[in-house]
Amino acid sequence: MSFGGVIAAVTGGGSGIGEACARALAAKGARIAVIDLNLADAERVAADIGGLAFTADISDAESIEACAEAVEAALGPVAVLIASAGIAQPALPPEMLKQRTWDKIIAVDLRGAWLTCVAFGGRMARRGKGSIVNIGSVAGSAGTPLHAYGPAKAGVLAMTTNLAVEWGRSGVRVNAVSPSHTLTPFVKDAIESGRRDLAELADNTALGRVITPEEVANAALFLASDDASAITGVNLPVDAGWLSVGGWHSYGGVRPARTVP
Repeated sequence: MSFGGVIAAVTGGGSGIGEACARALAAKGARIAVIDLNLADAERVAADIGGLAFTADISDAESIEACAEAVEAALGPVAVLIASAGIAQPALPPEMLKQRTWDKIIAVDLRGAWLTCVAFGGRMARRGKGSIVNIGSVAGSAGTPLHAYGPAKAGVLAMTTNLAVEWGRSGVRVNAVSPSHTLTPFVKDAIESGRRDLAELADNTALGRVITPEEVANAALFLASDDASAITGVNLPVDAGWLSVGGWHSYGGVRPARTVP
């Protein structure tokens, strides 16, 4: 799987899953536009991988459109987009979740993903070639107490399918990767501060562990690559079996590892 000479844009590329995707693409030969709201983070990653840093507010149509124009002016036509930028939310009851918080999460995680796809994907469609991978979440496919984030990510998955058909005859593939709890700086901080329990997170997966940003990046790169040339409109969970565990806790939980005789 090579991306030699390919121009790729990664939103949220200054940290977490986006950073892992940018680094993995660069290691495979791509020329990377690292896009992040925090320009300093984007510059740090870009300096490490020989890319270029850009800033954009993905929830603002003019900002992300200007960013797409600047990226292509600097690097050339973008052939791969990893739309990873997003924000998380506290797991609060609806009555305690402030409306401005709900609005902000929808604005970034759903509207922002849409605007990013339109800005970059529209250009790909006009050229007749491109690949987009949206970073979704298992929260978009299952019930959780994330009353803004979950619906936003469900919207991203629906959007992914719609755009795959919309742009398919124009040579653009659109897919999604849905991680479960991932050891990003945000999650690591929650674990270290005692707000989340690593053992509890791991126990809710079939494999008995959480995942790494690099594992999400591996899946995203596969979907973005020519190795997945016949795949579009899919959502690939990268979740260590989080979705599969489902009702097992009603039957005593996931069975432990078999003992070696």
